[in-house]
Amino acid sequence: MEDTNKLYMENHFNDSASSDSNDCQRVDQYGFERAEDFNYESYEDFMSKHLAVVTRRSKKWSKLLQDTVKIEKNIKVKRYVRKGVPCEHRTQIWMAASGAQDQLDRNPGYYHSLLKAEHDPKIEEVIRADMHRTFPDNIQFRASSQPCLQKALFNVLLAYGHHNKDVGYCQGMNFIAGYLLIITKDEEKSFWLMDALLGKILPDYYTPTMLGLQVDQEVLGELVRMKVPAVWQVMNSHNVMWTLVVSRWFICLYVDILPVETVLRIWDCLFYEGSKILFRVALTLIGHNQNLISQAQSLSEICERFKQISHGEFVEDCHTFMQKIFMEPGGLSTATITKLRKMCRNRITSA
Repeated sequence: MEDTNKLYMENHFNDSASSDSNDCQRVDQYGFERAEDFNYESYEDFMSKHLAVVTRRSKKWSKLLQDTVKIEKNIKVKRYVRKGVPCEHRTQIWMAASGAQDQLDRNPGYYHSLLKAEHDPKIEEVIRADMHRTFPDNIQFRASSQPCLQKALFNVLLAYGHHNKDVGYCQGMNFIAGYLLIITKDEEKSFWLMDALLGKILPDYYTPTMLGLQVDQEVLGELVRMKVPAVWQVMNSHNVMWTLVVSRWFICLYVDILPVETVLRIWDCLFYEGSKILFRVALTLIGHNQNLISQAQSLSEICERFKQISHGEFVEDCHTFMQKIFMEPGGLSTATITKLRKMCRNRITSA
């Protein structure tokens, strides 16, 4: 069954790659269609530099993995991850860094047993309703695609809904599972990576109350008050709740918010370093654009400017952007995040 699953995914991606080759200008390497106003000249300029960096990083990663039996967390690997994991090594590094590989090894056949088990028709129904909404701009997720990646997506979401009954299924999970499938090309690995994200790295984000998500949005507000007071002031003066402008950032882990390559670089660090990276990204976006945001004159203007800041050259150059997220927000310790989470959780639950 496991071989069949992997073969299905490999055949799908090989078929997609060959069919896309005739239309490579229209579709990126992950299957996403480019917008009509896509700037090919700017993209080619970026890619000429990007490919040189990726090639250099790939050689270093290959040497590191060749000399390593098991990926250990240390300063060298952390530095490598922050500079980007090459696509061909992403699955291995994400699985090792998150603990997903250990879970898969300890539970052989568990994923397939979930698919064979009796299913809750309510969970099936809500998942099916979201299938057509998942990456309509990606050719691999269209019903007309042969085979269609929607089937693998449905399987992963269905299995996870029955594995973690406290979560079941909620919107946003489809985008996360979709990205995992694009990268891993494997349903079972995507399932265990999803379990690492939702069960360990981001607990309570996707439960019915979404308490973890609520808390982290308030934590971001406190961090902005400390580090970007001009933005905090404009948010406060217009009584804008943080959930209005950043909920999708957190619940979708920047998928469909930032460019694909930038999101994948963020996820490299998310799997290795944990949820703290989400705050670094948010603080960098807000801090870098604080003049634009703080000049807003109304709630609607603030919301519009928060949409604007997720586009443009600053976020498209993933290398520079990732350097900035570890520089611009300044120090951000785990102890600070833990303290703020405790404070915000108490505030929310006692309200």
